[in-house]
Amino acid sequence: MSSHTTSPLWDEQGFAAFLRGLAEDDAPRLFAVGLEYGERHDAHVAAYGMAFDGYTEAISRDGTFRVQTTSPEDVLRYFDDESVSAHVVWLSGPSTANLDSAGETSCVK
Repeated sequence: MSSHTTSPLWDEQGFAAFLRGLAEDDAPRLFAVGLEYGERHDAHVAAYGMAFDGYTEAISRDGTFRVQTTSPEDVLRYFDDESVSAHVVWLSGPSTANLDSAGETSCVK
């Protein structure tokens, strides 16, 4: 058996950047499920989700409910009822809201 050793193609910093690029290219879009009470009277976040290419995963904030659907909008039916309206709220990062061109937080009902 031959012991064939190859030298790394990247230095540590270059490989870390390459790996970060792969992760960012394939990262799911993050969203929350916001529940609206009344007509913009009150609200709270009921769940968080990840929209992958071809499917979506969501989990309630308390961890007691998980669902897999084809799209984030399909998740809403599990939270929408006569007393609340469910909305998809797109997130751009852990502490920054995704703002549209008017500077408003982007929501989809």
